[in-house]
Amino acid sequence: MSTRVVVTGLGALTPLGKTVAESWAALLAGKSGIRPIGELANAESYERHCPPSLAVADVKEFDPHAYGNLFTSQDLRRMSQFTQFAVVAAQEALRDANLIETLQKGRNDRVGCVIGSGIASVHDMYDSIVEFDRGKRLSPSFVPKILSNMACGNVSIKFQLRGVSHCVSTACATGNNAIGDAYNFIRLGYNDVCLAGASEASVHPLALAGFLRAKSITPSGISRPFDKERNGFVLGEGAGLLVLESLKHAQDRGARIYAEVEGYGLTSDAHHITSPSENGDGARRAMEMALNNQTRSQVDYVNAHATSTVLGDRAEAQAISNILSGDGKDAIKVSSNKGAIGHLLGAAGAVESIFTIKSLQDGVVPHTLNLHSVGGASGDEAENFERLDLVRGAPAKHDIRRALNNSFGFGGINSSIVFRRWEV
Repeated sequence: MSTRVVVTGLGALTPLGKTVAESWAALLAGKSGIRPIGELANAESYERHCPPSLAVADVKEFDPHAYGNLFTSQDLRRMSQFTQFAVVAAQEALRDANLIETLQKGRNDRVGCVIGSGIASVHDMYDSIVEFDRGKRLSPSFVPKILSNMACGNVSIKFQLRGVSHCVSTACATGNNAIGDAYNFIRLGYNDVCLAGASEASVHPLALAGFLRAKSITPSGISRPFDKERNGFVLGEGAGLLVLESLKHAQDRGARIYAEVEGYGLTSDAHHITSPSENGDGARRAMEMALNNQTRSQVDYVNAHATSTVLGDRAEAQAISNILSGDGKDAIKVSSNKGAIGHLLGAAGAVESIFTIKSLQDGVVPHTLNLHSVGGASGDEAENFERLDLVRGAPAKHDIRRALNNSFGFGGINSSIVFRRWEV
């Protein structure tokens, strides 16, 4: 019998809040974590390189000193901000799973860590290059601070996680892939428990200017997933971590279970480095792989990747409508969190998986912020959008037993995870 994998802990740091509870409450209340670059402390640096109309979704007033003795002075010298974000989210997730005391007792050889990042530390790379060009000596911590696996490494050290240590870096699919890999590690028997997710701290003038040049960023400063006026994403940051366990391990220790991970899909478009295949073929195949052709008619909600780009939202809407509509059931409910939190790049899938699990737990679908006029210009696109129940205006109460969370990334990577509401 295949090992079943469940979720027993959640931790998050997002543009909407410093914890899962804060972030979830703000999302349901229709609040936005997005703000104009002119409101940032270093606004002049942003506006020197970018139009003042741009916006970002940053983690506001983050202070590592606010977490008691979680960080030592040496930690703060050696850890980039994306690593600090991961440590904070890890502590919340492990506490939520009631594992801190167990780890302190050393029962941790089969507790793994899978944390990824899409870009790691733009801040440290940029600052170090500028200082180096001015003739100043590099810090001994320069290389360790910019490596993508440093969040995973430092979290493993901080909490003594001695099982699998693995870093995923698959652009904006990173968070979903980290959870999917951890799911498979547990199923393969490598670990009993795995802390999984991603962290990103890429709100920086260089990153913003780069995505703007790639024509990915909206010049309006407003994220509008699935809306006719959508024209790009808002750059965001944050961290999301989940505690995954084998069902047996969770039950043996009497853990509270949030949800079961029921399937994972991963495919490539093999089409273009930044644009999805127009018919959403890669996304469709990832969802089908996650569903394994067995639970298709039983999916109640899709938390869409939907970044607010013209091509991306169109392709995903077609993919979802192709496999989850037209089977005689009511149109499936679909929403995107990115209208409220922007696009957290590598961390998007992890944070949005947490929101998906909260939807299962609370029986509510968060609405898509800034979604007013659904669809697009072409008849085919409008038809695909109309086959979906795109939740807008307010959250929708809904009995959700299964939900899909999608994440797609540059390089043509597509990932999808199926979560099932836990019922004893």
